[in-house]
Amino acid sequence: MTAWHTPIVVHPLAPEGGRHVTVRGQAVGLAHSDQDLVRLLRSAGLGEADTTLDDPHLVEWRGEGPHVWRTTGPDEP
Repeated sequence: MTAWHTPIVVHPLAPEGGRHVTVRGQAVGLAHSDQDLVRLLRSAGLGEADTTLDDPHLVEWRGEGPHVWRTTGPDEP
Protein backbone atom coordinates (compact mmCIF):
# COMPACT_ATOMS: atom_id res chain seq x y z
CA MET A 1 0.00 0.00 0.00
CA THR A 2 1.35 3.45 -0.85
CA ALA A 3 1.22 6.47 1.40
CA TRP A 4 -1.58 8.96 0.78
CA HIS A 5 -0.47 12.39 -0.40
CA THR A 6 -2.33 15.61 -1.06
CA PRO A 7 -3.03 15.92 -4.77
CA ILE A 8 -1.88 19.57 -4.97
CA VAL A 9 1.49 20.76 -3.67
CA VAL A 10 2.49 24.42 -3.58
CA HIS A 11 6.27 24.37 -3.14
CA PRO A 12 8.44 26.87 -1.23
CA LEU A 13 9.29 30.22 -2.79
CA ALA A 14 11.49 29.80 -5.86
CA PRO A 15 14.68 31.86 -6.28
CA GLU A 16 13.21 33.44 -9.42
CA GLY A 17 10.02 34.37 -7.53
CA GLY A 18 6.68 32.65 -7.21
CA ARG A 19 6.04 29.06 -6.17
CA HIS A 20 6.15 25.93 -8.27
CA VAL A 21 2.94 23.90 -8.26
CA THR A 22 2.45 20.18 -8.80
CA VAL A 23 -0.80 18.25 -9.22
CA ARG A 24 -0.62 14.52 -8.54
CA GLY A 25 3.15 14.66 -8.91
CA GLN A 26 3.12 16.51 -12.25
CA ALA A 27 4.48 20.05 -12.56
CA VAL A 28 1.77 22.44 -13.74
CA GLY A 29 3.61 25.76 -13.54
CA LEU A 30 4.84 28.65 -11.46
CA ALA A 31 2.30 30.75 -9.56
CA HIS A 32 2.89 34.29 -8.29
CA SER A 33 -0.51 34.79 -6.64
CA ASP A 34 -3.67 32.99 -5.58
CA GLN A 35 -5.17 33.96 -8.94
CA ASP A 36 -2.23 32.35 -10.78
CA LEU A 37 -2.63 29.23 -8.66
CA VAL A 38 -6.35 28.97 -9.44
CA ARG A 39 -5.63 29.44 -13.17
CA LEU A 40 -2.99 26.66 -13.10
CA LEU A 41 -5.29 24.29 -11.23
CA ARG A 42 -8.18 24.95 -13.61
CA SER A 43 -5.86 24.31 -16.57
CA ALA A 44 -4.97 20.99 -14.91
CA GLY A 45 -8.67 20.04 -14.84
CA LEU A 46 -9.57 21.09 -11.31
CA GLY A 47 -12.57 23.30 -12.03
CA GLU A 48 -13.45 24.21 -8.45
CA ALA A 49 -9.88 25.16 -7.61
CA ASP A 50 -10.71 28.48 -5.97
CA THR A 51 -12.75 26.73 -3.27
CA THR A 52 -10.01 24.25 -2.37
CA LEU A 53 -6.98 26.43 -1.61
CA ASP A 54 -7.47 26.24 2.15
CA ASP A 55 -8.39 22.55 2.31
CA PRO A 56 -5.39 20.73 3.83
CA HIS A 57 -6.67 17.43 2.43
CA LEU A 58 -6.28 18.78 -1.10
CA VAL A 59 -3.51 21.40 -0.94
CA GLU A 60 -0.17 21.09 0.82
CA TRP A 61 1.60 24.44 1.23
CA ARG A 62 5.31 23.70 1.69
CA GLY A 63 7.83 26.13 3.12
CA GLU A 64 6.14 29.46 3.61
CA GLY A 65 2.57 29.47 4.78
CA PRO A 66 -0.53 29.51 2.62
CA HIS A 67 -0.99 32.46 0.28
CA VAL A 68 2.60 33.73 0.68
CA TRP A 69 3.95 34.62 -2.74
CA ARG A 70 7.10 36.63 -2.06
CA THR A 71 9.57 37.26 0.70
CA THR A 72 9.33 40.54 2.52
CA GLY A 73 12.35 42.55 3.50
CA PRO A 74 12.78 44.28 6.85
CA ASP A 75 11.10 47.47 5.56
CA GLU A 76 8.26 45.77 3.69
CA PRO A 77 4.85 44.87 5.14
